Amino acid sequence: MKRRHALETVGAGLVGLSLAPRLFAEAPAPKRKRHWVWITADAEYDDEGWKRMFDRMRAAGIDAVIPEVYKGRHAHWASTHLPVKDDRLGRLLPLAKAAGLEVHAWMWTMPCLIEDVLQKHPDWYSVNAKGESAADKPAYVEYYKFLDPARPEVREFVQRTVKELAAIDGLAGIHLDYVRHPDAILPKGLWGKYKLVQDRVYPEFDYGYSAYNREQFKKKHGIDPKDIEDPTAHAAWMQYRWDCVTDLVNDYLVPAAKAGGKQTTAAVFPGPTLARSMVRQDWGRWKLDGFLPMLYRTFYEAGPEWVTAQAREGAAAVTAPVYAGLFAVALDAPALATDVRAALDGGADGISVFESKTMSEEKWKALEGALGGGGGA
Repeated sequence: MKRRHALETVGAGLVGLSLAPRLFAEAPAPKRKRHWVWITADAEYDDEGWKRMFDRMRAAGIDAVIPEVYKGRHAHWASTHLPVKDDRLGRLLPLAKAAGLEVHAWMWTMPCLIEDVLQKHPDWYSVNAKGESAADKPAYVEYYKFLDPARPEVREFVQRTVKELAAIDGLAGIHLDYVRHPDAILPKGLWGKYKLVQDRVYPEFDYGYSAYNREQFKKKHGIDPKDIEDPTAHAAWMQYRWDCVTDLVNDYLVPAAKAGGKQTTAAVFPGPTLARSMVRQDWGRWKLDGFLPMLYRTFYEAGPEWVTAQAREGAAAVTAPVYAGLFAVALDAPALATDVRAALDGGADGISVFESKTMSEEKWKALEGALGGGGGA
């Protein structure tokens, strides 16, 4: 399952919970139109190829690129904290900056596939309601080995990654991905692929039940989460899991990035209404410099009007800029242009395209036209 898979709501109970009050981010970043492109770790060119790619992006109206530099296993920079594969970030930074593009380092946050961590710290990993650890029985796919966002040791481990990136000269920001719990429910269109029927949240996909979390929750609320009959309808237990991620972001990751003078953004699920119910991600309370909700309507079997509605909700939920993520992989050039306009009509402060490899010249022209740079679909 790719990271772009979205989820559906699962009934009135979850929708009701998703309406819980939210706090707005403090010290919001000034808003301006800005457009982004995600660059996956398998996108590779020689230096001249990257120069041509970056120049084409800039001509189309792109302002920032988000190269993937950590996928839970290897660092693509000179890390002293993580196993290093290469210094891809060091190579791309000057090339992108020469083209007039900001560079924001894209890191996976909660998945950890590092063998040394798996062997020495299995207690760091998230546990589902059946008592199964993501360390040895991950949900859906092998790389879903999510860490427990509440554990202090995990928070310090992830924070250290952010600190390293924040110390890199010339980097504009740090982009958090998978900063959440594992998906509680897959979109309906994927049930057949994974031979699942997910008409509600089933225990094997309901995460947050590590021994640490159960102990902490019981101390405060007097009940073991394992004894809760309907976890998705239990307001305190849902809030606890939202807070696990929110506190990690606000108290550990954002301060680490700011200490290095870097912006912090995140790829988040739609909403935040849907995100809260789908992946326990209450991003309306996060103190980020920008949000990139993944409005991949094809996973929701929805049309452009859905993109507009989701962009509108996101823009209303936070005071920082919202840049609508668009799944260009599944869109032809006219559809991409339509989704760009739909997002901007909904109040998005810009768009982000997933991902660079899928952008044909026809799509670049369509994007350029939709952003007002001429050409068009």
